[in-house]
Amino acid sequence: MASFSHAHRRAVALLFVAVGLGVLVALALRPGDPSAPVDVGVPLRPGAAPGEGYDPLVYQPGRREEYERRAASGLSHVLFAKSPGGAVATAERVAAWRPLVEQAASGQVVDPDTLEAIVFLESAGRPDAQAGDDLAGAVGLTQILAETGQNLLGMRVDVARSARLTRGIRRGRDVAARTRERRRVDERFDPVKALAATVRYLQFSKQELDGRDDMAVVGYHMGVGNLQTVLKRFGADEDTPYAEVFFAASPLTEPDAYAKLVALGDDSSTYLWRVGAAREIMRQWRADPGALAAEAELQTSKNSSEEVLHPPAITERFRDPSALARAGADGTLEPLGAEELAGWGVRVDRRMGELAPRLDQPKRLYRALRPEALRVLEYLGTGVREISDSKQALLLTSTARDDGYQRLLTRRNIEATRRYSLHTTGYTFDIARKYESGRQSRAFQFLLDRLTALDLIAWVREPGAIHITVAGDADRLLRTG
Repeated sequence: MASFSHAHRRAVALLFVAVGLGVLVALALRPGDPSAPVDVGVPLRPGAAPGEGYDPLVYQPGRREEYERRAASGLSHVLFAKSPGGAVATAERVAAWRPLVEQAASGQVVDPDTLEAIVFLESAGRPDAQAGDDLAGAVGLTQILAETGQNLLGMRVDVARSARLTRGIRRGRDVAARTRERRRVDERFDPVKALAATVRYLQFSKQELDGRDDMAVVGYHMGVGNLQTVLKRFGADEDTPYAEVFFAASPLTEPDAYAKLVALGDDSSTYLWRVGAAREIMRQWRADPGALAAEAELQTSKNSSEEVLHPPAITERFRDPSALARAGADGTLEPLGAEELAGWGVRVDRRMGELAPRLDQPKRLYRALRPEALRVLEYLGTGVREISDSKQALLLTSTARDDGYQRLLTRRNIEATRRYSLHTTGYTFDIARKYESGRQSRAFQFLLDRLTALDLIAWVREPGAIHITVAGDADRLLRTG
């Protein structure tokens, strides 16, 4: 079954490739003491003995809503970074369509907030949005493919005439009249009919997918046929939520379902979570636009959402070497142990801390991390090794710094920020983009994506390294004993 949307998936394919994430859970979701260690797990590697290769992030069916909330939050950055004019301006445009959204959803089985979120994702509230120059592709407020509109949704779609009118509109010739005519010959450009058609597709999708609202939304972007293939390979029944499929399919657990998701080559698997993120943006726009604007500023200040995890106004920074030393003495920072790292499949770049002598300090002062960041480093290193069977360790190139070290670094490294550096908080580390094999690289990417979907990290691909910032609750989420 053809899906509706191509425009948004093109815009964000490189940022969120998080398909088939492995078995996951957050300790924060467990009942009882949230600081208690996890005592259950499933192996990263089939056949691993208890305590050997075990994954502390275990999917728990009773926590579905919390998984969905975390995934929406963890995958929201692209909405702030890529929305035309920014998330606030997009929310304002989308809100203008709310009366028509409610009209289309009225008396139907479609939630108007979900339909509104689809408008946000697909067109950013622009009724003339096009995925490309070929009008056979996705166009309009909800990005409907010409074939889908004609053959499934009963829409009038004359691609040739629509293209001629579009060329005239672009040349500024009798724009108002041509726009009206284009809406008549290509109903995908008519907001009322596009919204009604989207409701029809969601109803069709829901009917084909055992009456499930979550699956209907996934099917809207992925295509019903593709989703049915994934569900069959996963062994899902009519009660299996999409959250379980998403969080349980991995290269080592449910590999057939994972392979299908990867083969799609787009961001279909994360669509439901991005719909959730768009819903939350629209809720904030109506309830507290000031808070939305503040979040938008944090989301777009860097190339990842790292400042959302650790806002500069409230996050402790290490201003000078003495602050770093005190943090190490009181346990705020933990030193890197070569033997311990080797056990995790990680090694330290010998150049790490090379500017320390210029501050009259030893290199080891700049080889430390917050406990939370250290646990994530352990999880990444051991996970990559288990999944890829690689012998070469991941190369750790940078950890904690102070402001003085950061200033020295900016004089020789154009990639180093002159503003707020998350390295000065101890929550951030860099891993060199040097891999033993494609298998090791793919394993690393898989784990980056799984942690992002749990809102545990924010990361960005730099020329020579992957820059990873860890959330403040990751230590208790990943502790196994």
